[in-house]
Amino acid sequence: MKRIVSTLILTLFVALTRGQESQTAYNFLRLPVGAHEAALGGKNVSLYDDDLSMTFSNPALLTNVSDKTIVLNYMNYMSGVNTASAAFSRVAGEKGAWAVSGQLMDYGTMRQTDEYNVQTGEFSAKDIALTGYYSHLLSERITGGIAAKMVYTHIADYSSIAVGVDLGLNYFDAEREWSVSLVAKNLGGQVKALDEDYDRMPMDVQVGVTKRLQHTPLRFSLTLSDMVHWDYKFIQHVAVGADLLLSQQVWLGVGYNFRRAHQMSILSSLDQEESNHGAGLTLGGGLSLQRFKLGVAYGKYHVSSSSIFINAAYTL
Repeated sequence: MKRIVSTLILTLFVALTRGQESQTAYNFLRLPVGAHEAALGGKNVSLYDDDLSMTFSNPALLTNVSDKTIVLNYMNYMSGVNTASAAFSRVAGEKGAWAVSGQLMDYGTMRQTDEYNVQTGEFSAKDIALTGYYSHLLSERITGGIAAKMVYTHIADYSSIAVGVDLGLNYFDAEREWSVSLVAKNLGGQVKALDEDYDRMPMDVQVGVTKRLQHTPLRFSLTLSDMVHWDYKFIQHVAVGADLLLSQQVWLGVGYNFRRAHQMSILSSLDQEESNHGAGLTLGGGLSLQRFKLGVAYGKYHVSSSSIFINAAYTL
């Protein structure tokens, strides 16, 4: 057991020290999947809930998901671009759990032109990811998880295939309601390229902490992402979020992603003042019944459009 934990920690450390450039293929894998993560700033790897959507962010969180759970997720990214995913989980013995998922990013139909900008037809583009997960309780409070994925991209007459893994660790103290996670995502690259250049997957190392204030309905989360690149300000690695747990069935969330707010800032042509038009701010809420869960969130990932997240889960 200790050997497994040591191996995971060593692998995550190597990922931290050997980061590659973030301008890679398959950047749709950077987007949040579930409404709860989206509501808390769009980055979260430490939310220890019965939420199968969180497994997309950290496979170590899978052991807290109810047996035989199905989840469906949807997000409108921008005009004509949509993403959807589905997952199913099972408990494996007293300490393990496994799951499978499928994810689709559909970019819609686009104009195909020649070198003189004369339209010659139309083409479509999409990304598809198929993933298998396994999580195991390594000790009373520490859980490890792994996700193996295959990604397929189709653009007009071209296609590519990539394979990669996610590795995650989570520490959860139920008495103090502390959750701490470390995750290395998208360790891998293309095995079939669109052309002669083979791209890496968008590797990301994230650290997250979630803490509920005792005897209050407030829970706070802090996540540091893209920890393999330090060529920009520290604050742009930070996403923060807060939950208001109105009851065991209802939650409301708000978050802020500093990097997204910075990246979405543009200079107004009228008053020459910089504005991000609300990018970075996220909101959401959810309902959790005995077998059915529903979540909705709002975020802004493009200066000209807003995104709505919807996810629904059912335990068979």
